[in-house]
Amino acid sequence: MTDSLSWIPEGIDVTVPNVARMYDYALGGHHNFTVDRENTDRAEQALPGFIVSAHANRAFLYRVVRWLVGAGITQFLDIGSGIPTVGNVHEIAEQAAPGTRTVYIDIDPIAVAHGQAILTGNPRVKALEGDLREPIKIVDHPDVTELLDFAKPVAVLITGVMHFISDADNPRGIIAQLADAMVSGSYIVLSHVAPMLDVEEALATLQELFQRTPTPFYMRTREQLAELLTGLEIVEPGIVPIPDWHPDPHDHAPDHRRIMLVAVARKGPSANNESAASSDAG
Repeated sequence: MTDSLSWIPEGIDVTVPNVARMYDYALGGHHNFTVDRENTDRAEQALPGFIVSAHANRAFLYRVVRWLVGAGITQFLDIGSGIPTVGNVHEIAEQAAPGTRTVYIDIDPIAVAHGQAILTGNPRVKALEGDLREPIKIVDHPDVTELLDFAKPVAVLITGVMHFISDADNPRGIIAQLADAMVSGSYIVLSHVAPMLDVEEALATLQELFQRTPTPFYMRTREQLAELLTGLEIVEPGIVPIPDWHPDPHDHAPDHRRIMLVAVARKGPSANNESAASSDAG
């Protein structure tokens, strides 16, 4: 694409790489700039398969949304949704169960602006600006509660986002607050960069590249992700590399797509007290 500035919200610094635009470029989107493409290409050079990993994360999103619809979920809250591209959550969900409702939340004004533009006229979908570090503001937002009924099960999708939240921002407390807002039978979905031993040096280089963006990332182990989901029931097959979660038999999974772990966790009837305690921790 050209770096035409006509579609950029006022006040956006296009000289600084942005994670949402990098992801958009990796997926073949058109709302990105030279600086985003260059940073993504450097990431690919540091860890060959980085771009394929973005596609693997998108494929996981497709599989998990269909799985959730099969589990009876018809309401989705996608936090850190990024810039709209092919195969959005609401499109996947509505194919499986017409009438589903979806709210997209992102901290990036460009992602929100384009989400709102493509969703015009669809009463069952909204795109709003919000910060994962302030979960109560998200779930209490009037535009969210107008569309999603938290008295019924909801799936909260946090795919490719929590690794941009530092320990100082209390990620366990964030998840606990989201869980507290949901009823039994709801789900939280995570995908997260993990420190894999065979690519540890390359991942360290990636961290340096992401330091150039407003959102550096933080790797977490399987055990640390389990800790974040304390009080929730992690469904089978557990916390696993992306291609191992209910794999598509037609989707071949080279090892370099295993830099990310995923988990789907269900809120059970006894989760309220445990998640409240987690929220107070850290």
